[in-house]
Amino acid sequence: MAKAEPIQLPVSALRLGLTIKLPLSWADHPFLRNRIEIKEPAQIEMIRGLNVPYVILLDGQELLEADNQEAPLEVPEEIEPQLQEPDVRKETRKAIRLSQKRFIECVNNSRSLFSKITSDPEGAYRLAATLVEDMLVHLLEVETPYLALVSLGEQDGSVTQHGISVAVLSLMIAKALDLPKKEMRDMALGALLHDIGKLKVPDIIRRKRTGLTPTETRFMQQHPNFGYEMLSRSGLFPPEVLHVVKHHHEYIDGSGFPDGLKGKKIPIITQIVSLANDFDSQLSSQKLISPQLALGYLFKNHSDKHAETLISVLVKVLGIYPPGTLVRLSDGSVGKVMMTTKEVRQPQVWACEPNGANPALRLLSEEPVTVDQVIKAEELHEAALRVLQADSAINFYFSAMQG
Repeated sequence: MAKAEPIQLPVSALRLGLTIKLPLSWADHPFLRNRIEIKEPAQIEMIRGLNVPYVILLDGQELLEADNQEAPLEVPEEIEPQLQEPDVRKETRKAIRLSQKRFIECVNNSRSLFSKITSDPEGAYRLAATLVEDMLVHLLEVETPYLALVSLGEQDGSVTQHGISVAVLSLMIAKALDLPKKEMRDMALGALLHDIGKLKVPDIIRRKRTGLTPTETRFMQQHPNFGYEMLSRSGLFPPEVLHVVKHHHEYIDGSGFPDGLKGKKIPIITQIVSLANDFDSQLSSQKLISPQLALGYLFKNHSDKHAETLISVLVKVLGIYPPGTLVRLSDGSVGKVMMTTKEVRQPQVWACEPNGANPALRLLSEEPVTVDQVIKAEELHEAALRVLQADSAINFYFSAMQG
């Protein structure tokens, strides 16, 4: 039997649920492998940004056939101009693609950096310094930076993804406080590497889903010391960076670890990373997957552990509806916030009908539609849950959109 010819699918036809192969070398795209199962809209935006005319369809042809049964065979020529996206929508899509691409590049570079720490410390330091400079460029390339939701399409965030999100949040806070660039560089470098000591913690403890025993907790709480020892051994990292790595779990009320530092004994850049880490850690926990719930937890349980001024800046940075927040809109549709904007009550939202139909990027600032309420993942229909990828890990990167 003759082997079936591979199906070349136009990039414009991509949709959730398909499994495709990129017609590129692994070195020419930011994904981890050529075979990609499309689970969320960000992956589609990334593929469109690669400027390839087609992809190879591996699985999911039935989804396309279902679409074709309802779709007209061709669009009448006279109405084609009406289908063109407004400039704002094009710029938004472009910004989302760029933020996602930059985040994936950061993750890949961060993984290389972690792998070199012991075998090639000088190479690791150079890579880390370059990565921080790139992040600063991305932060400062627009007058007023905003946050974008980015993801690798995984339910669990890795140590490297977490480090990037903490660095991004920390830099946003530092910019709002107008900290000097030298402090921002040291802080970002410490944030990227703050959890590197967890590589010394056995996987059976680090990946444990249930609560840790007292002995396991004590071992886990040694990870800041492990990270400090790993980095200080090279003699390359500044003391300010090492302080962030060792003390990112210290709180101003003295209840943190490993040394129970208090108040002004904790430098401002370490305080900022401690806050960003606290928020992102709550966000990535099993019980608190909503940014608003994570913020609520901070206010209720940790308001005395961080400076009030820093918490206020974090709230301003995240906005009323932080990226990753699930919402119900005034027209009855549901969505996930993709990007903050200067119109704090009108973010950019990936939305669909309650049953998962008609997914689309919605710019609320361009519509007579508002956010009615914040919702939880368990309130979503199963199809909408899949379309919105509501259970994917939430990560942040700078939006490339002009404020």
